[in-house]
Amino acid sequence: MLSRRLFAASAAATAGAPALLAGTARAEAQPMESTMERIKSSKVLRIAALPGEAPYFNKDLATGAWSGMCIDMANDMAKIFEAKVEYIESTYGNSVLDLQSGKIDLAFSLNPTPLRALVIDFTHPFYLHGFGMVGRKGFAAANWADLDKPDVKIAFDIGSVHEISARRFASHATLIALKSRDDCILAVQSGRADCVILAVNLGLTAIKKNPALGTFQMLHQPRIQLPTCMGVRKEANKDWRDFLNAWVDYNRGIQQIREWLYGGLAINGVKPEDIPPDVEL
Repeated sequence: MLSRRLFAASAAATAGAPALLAGTARAEAQPMESTMERIKSSKVLRIAALPGEAPYFNKDLATGAWSGMCIDMANDMAKIFEAKVEYIESTYGNSVLDLQSGKIDLAFSLNPTPLRALVIDFTHPFYLHGFGMVGRKGFAAANWADLDKPDVKIAFDIGSVHEISARRFASHATLIALKSRDDCILAVQSGRADCVILAVNLGLTAIKKNPALGTFQMLHQPRIQLPTCMGVRKEANKDWRDFLNAWVDYNRGIQQIREWLYGGLAINGVKPEDIPPDVEL
């Protein structure tokens, strides 16, 4: 009798197994909606927006309106999908986390570092980010060798590519690590530092906002240029990333991205003629 009962239970379980497996298969056959599918269906493009990061982003505190290079880029993309842009306020670091969690569809102006590439995907570069320095009045340097001296005081913001560049190519200088870019600018203005290492767009903006500073100068030998890309969520369906790559290649080719960058720089009063001839955008 016990044997018959065990056999009956086993048979019932075996009979139910196909239905259970079929249900599991159906569940597994429903992958997460891809970013491209979500944008097409919702007609909303969600981007990370970074206050105070002109020329990329600028928020009017009175009206709440956004402007800047990356805002123009996002609006152009959204137009293709007949979608609207939704702004999620963030930071460079948090925008990577926002992508991972599915909070946003796109993060702008990220350097594709190997560590970031472990957790998100990147598009083709939409421009190359050159590096130079802003000095105090009367201080000049054309090459990294001009800075790589113990009597030269160099400021940089902690944890940035500015710090990496200074420590690698001017290790013999007196290095001053400060919390923020604003602190670095104040150090130069006060004479505590001879110069601050800055990317092109940040350096040009700094001298427009602070007439007491000297000029922005590109640094050569070596000439450092990092790719500036857009970040997207890692997903099996690569349609969104592939679309963005085609969009970047096209708009770089027709020089539209350069025009958007000029428009973003104009927010802080930087004109095309203010850009040194050895700066490549």
